[in-house]
Amino acid sequence: MLFSSVVFLYLFLPLTLLGYYLINKDYRNYWLLFTSLIFFAWGGVSFTLILIISILLNYFFGLAIQKNIENRRGYWWLFVGVGTNVTILAVFKYANFFIENINDLLGVLSLPYIPSTNIVLPIGISFYTFHSLSYLVDIYRRKTVAQRNVFDLSLYIAMFSQLIAGPIIRYSDIWPQLRGRVHTQAKFASGVERFLIGLGKKVLLANTFARVADELFAVDPAGLGGLNAWLGIICYTLQIYCDFAGYSDMAIGLGRMFGFEFLENFNFPYIAKSVKEFWRRWHISLSSFFRDYVYIPLGGSRVKVSRTYLNLLIVFFLTGFWHGASWSFVVWGLFHGLFMVIERLGFDKILEKTWKPLANAYTLIVVMFAWVLFKADTLGYALNYWKALFDFSLTDDRWSLFLNYVNLELFLALVIAILGSFGFFNYIGKFVEKITTTNNIKANAFSYTYHVVSTVFYAAILILCSMYLVAGTYNPFIYYRF
Repeated sequence: MLFSSVVFLYLFLPLTLLGYYLINKDYRNYWLLFTSLIFFAWGGVSFTLILIISILLNYFFGLAIQKNIENRRGYWWLFVGVGTNVTILAVFKYANFFIENINDLLGVLSLPYIPSTNIVLPIGISFYTFHSLSYLVDIYRRKTVAQRNVFDLSLYIAMFSQLIAGPIIRYSDIWPQLRGRVHTQAKFASGVERFLIGLGKKVLLANTFARVADELFAVDPAGLGGLNAWLGIICYTLQIYCDFAGYSDMAIGLGRMFGFEFLENFNFPYIAKSVKEFWRRWHISLSSFFRDYVYIPLGGSRVKVSRTYLNLLIVFFLTGFWHGASWSFVVWGLFHGLFMVIERLGFDKILEKTWKPLANAYTLIVVMFAWVLFKADTLGYALNYWKALFDFSLTDDRWSLFLNYVNLELFLALVIAILGSFGFFNYIGKFVEKITTTNNIKANAFSYTYHVVSTVFYAAILILCSMYLVAGTYNPFIYYRF
């Protein structure tokens, strides 16, 4: 079940909210857990069984680590717990990938093939596995204590608002809210607003870009030419941001509706002046997870320089591989890792002195070229697409293809998405907030008018999104498969 679906918007969410606020507050966590399991089961009951087994295993691993934390057995329980989680993820997400690559090798050696497993990837397994890993590691690091209430632990791992696509929430950050959290009208209202902003990003913007990007990336790059190739990658660059950031907005908004406060997952990554800064702004929960649980334990930057570079490449190899069982994802991760190493070699000092728009342009070019790897099904297609970006010959067919996609709807979506990606609307919001906090007649009148306009604006987003969804418009979700 997607957040951007009629079933979720007009059936699941209203019933979940109604039940949550009608029942006694002591039972609200149980209600949220129950509805979260229903939400997850929508994608397949067998997937829910895998999730429940994972939760129960981690519940007992957590208690075992806590019980033996003062002796060596605590470390071994952590080792078993982490190993079990990684194995489950590897089996369901990477078994087919490993078998395919082994069979390629066996074919070269003229040896019998390994039968394909055809294992289906359970939705959200990458995210709830990382939730479980952070829970076990934080217990061992004494950042938190093991949860003795299996239902509260289950809610942390399986809460529907961030189950299938994050953000990755750490148990040490959320556990106080599991037992007690504040519910206010202001928080609920801000949650609704944040959810609708995310819904608009997803349905009105990301889906508009998705149709163009998907169709252009389905064309042989040799027939695209530079004009269409750049249109395709620009649309995909904006699609993946509006898609994933929009989902994070919806997750954070949903959390607020139920009294939770989740950390931000995006901070205008396309305004970054370096690849290093980009990763401080893009998918913050994932980059901080790899920093704290992989990069720093490997030694981080406290080791000799060559080892630091290796640590960076390892982290970005894992970042790419986490995103999907494909060599294109691995190369995408290493591509970013390579530029992280280049910047660490001294290029970051040059960027600091470079004219900011030029540094931003450099970062965007690197990121967009990397997105080609992320989008392409094969490395060969990605390489050919890169070549097409530099093919500036314009034939009648290529011009006709370009005009087939460029229309008023796409133009408006591009303008809104680019302004939003560069923080224009955030700046306007802060400016308005500054005015409305002033206590005088003009400011009060402006504040009242602003709130009326805002209400109409959010209602319009909901109506427009509903119309698009009811009409059955193109509605893919990139991170749903991770």
